[in-house]
Amino acid sequence: MEKRKLGKTDMELSTLSFGASSLGGVFHDIDQSEAVRTVHEAVDNGMNFIDVSPYYGYTKAETVLGKALKTMDRSSYYLSTKVGRFGLNNENHWDYSAKRTMESIDESLTRMNVDYVDILNVHDVEFSDVNQVINETLPTLQKIVEQGKARYVGITGLPLELLQKVIKQVGPGVVDSILSFCHYSINDDALLDYVPFFKENNVGVINASPLSMGLLSHRGAPAWHPAPQELLDACKKAADFCESKGERIEKLAIQYSIAHPDITTTLVSSAKPKNILENIKWANEPINLELLEEVKEILKPVHRLTWENS
Repeated sequence: MEKRKLGKTDMELSTLSFGASSLGGVFHDIDQSEAVRTVHEAVDNGMNFIDVSPYYGYTKAETVLGKALKTMDRSSYYLSTKVGRFGLNNENHWDYSAKRTMESIDESLTRMNVDYVDILNVHDVEFSDVNQVINETLPTLQKIVEQGKARYVGITGLPLELLQKVIKQVGPGVVDSILSFCHYSINDDALLDYVPFFKENNVGVINASPLSMGLLSHRGAPAWHPAPQELLDACKKAADFCESKGERIEKLAIQYSIAHPDITTTLVSSAKPKNILENIKWANEPINLELLEEVKEILKPVHRLTWENS
């Protein structure tokens, strides 16, 4: 699989990478042994970057991932996790304090059976007091890097303008990468407006959710999806059109999202080996440009229509 350099880091990441949220049973119940095999298949077949968070499945994703990583060569993959967003008593919980950040990385390393992560991210900055992230969380992450528990620092979130604002305020060299989701897919390419800024500031770009959290799938978005009805309807129409042509919109969406040379990698998630191997196969095949233009035309009325994170 093709690899691209992430910003000013020393990491060359596969264009398609493994998002471990599914290991937490975020979308449906999983078979843990099957999930472990999925991680092994992903790395063995070319995905060299894994992203996770203690928030996914309220630590379950990191725990299941740890079972897979326990038997893997640490030099065969790059690993990313997050701080700031958690689950407490089966409810969402946020804590961006220095104390909780220090505790969180130690807990994550223990769950995942590793000594360090390659990227440590502030998770979903839109839920934080941004001043706290700038003056407390990010300096704490830099201390964690100095301790050898992480190599690089990143930030994640849905609002692109907020990711840009944080980078502007902290200055050069503090943030090594951003992780954006649902803003570089066939229905929403807003990330492209910000790529030049990130590039100028030596900030690597990681894209997540090429299917827009299920919008661009034949099965359709889950019931909890926050997209407005107009967007849900248009994406279903696009998926049905692809099916009428004997094609899968999921395949087209993944191929589209990995194509841009300035976006280092795109994360896909599954807890089933068959699915992840199919995604890798698609990533190595040429895109159907005629079909892409037809789908773009269907989605044109809802282009860049988005929602608030929740």
